[in-house]
Amino acid sequence: MSNPRNVLTLDEFRVSEIRSVPNATGELSNLLRDIALAAKHINLEVNKAGLVDILGDTGTINIQGEQVKKLDLYANDQMVAVLKRGISCAGIVSEELEDVIIFDDEMSCKSKYIVAVDPLDGSSNIDNCISIGTIFGIYLRKTKPGQPCTEEDFRLEGRNMVSAGYVIYGSSTMFVFATTRSVNGFTLDPSIGEFYLSHPNIQCPAKGSIYSINQGNYYHYAPEIQHYLDHILRKNQEKESTYTQRHVASMVADLHRNLIKGGIFLNPATNAFPKGKLRLSYECNPWAFIFEVAGGAATNGEQRILDIPFKDLHQRTPLFIGSKGMMEELQSFMQPANTMLGVETANAKI
Repeated sequence: MSNPRNVLTLDEFRVSEIRSVPNATGELSNLLRDIALAAKHINLEVNKAGLVDILGDTGTINIQGEQVKKLDLYANDQMVAVLKRGISCAGIVSEELEDVIIFDDEMSCKSKYIVAVDPLDGSSNIDNCISIGTIFGIYLRKTKPGQPCTEEDFRLEGRNMVSAGYVIYGSSTMFVFATTRSVNGFTLDPSIGEFYLSHPNIQCPAKGSIYSINQGNYYHYAPEIQHYLDHILRKNQEKESTYTQRHVASMVADLHRNLIKGGIFLNPATNAFPKGKLRLSYECNPWAFIFEVAGGAATNGEQRILDIPFKDLHQRTPLFIGSKGMMEELQSFMQPANTMLGVETANAKI
């Protein structure tokens, strides 16, 4: 990747954003920088995973009941270590940890932000060289900064999100984050270890031709989902439109593609996962925030994702997310009909 100097680095972009926002504190900007730093560490190990002893399972099971990959554990440790060394995070929730981690040193206690993270999404694909990623959401704490976080701060609600993002480790490494202002993507130049602004002001196309779902579970889905899939096939057969199925089974890979090109991603409830499979706090809420800022929509089939009440740190939910027009088409098949595609995002000083 060439680096003409008219292309902003991540740090330069952060400074320009701070300059443009009255009363900006820079705290959120610094936190995003810390997350990007952790992503660089993870990226190095992902790219040489086949050469060192970090492939395969650790032999342990995480809170989700899933086998923990060695690279999962490494990614989690890196994220926790970097955020702990920084001064812009008061605590962290991770897919790999049963409980929260509170950073109770003097500087961290002054932070107003909580980070929820899936350190390495799609890790079951590590051994197959398929794109994987990191997902994160940044929430406002509820108690006044200056003291260590309390249990109340970790009741993570979508309406308290101020930023979210992901890192995709693929043919190139991209760091994409959303604030209430916009969604921007940065591609890593590995020769100098710097992220450069490559995808400014990302907008999800209102309509697309891609649908992402595990079609093999067709008979385990609710009738309305089956009817929607039948509708897609019928439209293709009658040549009214051309839908293309693309399902990597790596959430970051599927949703990154759909965000850029337009599409819809469906992860419905099944008999095996009657409450849904994906986690709300550190998977669905962050992606919903990103897509809404980019002009898309996200629901659980009954209500807007960011409106789902908090129950526990690792609660699950179905997820339907994508281009606004495709989401509206899906909604016409869902019962009962409701208005769950409204777009709202939290507002906070950065």
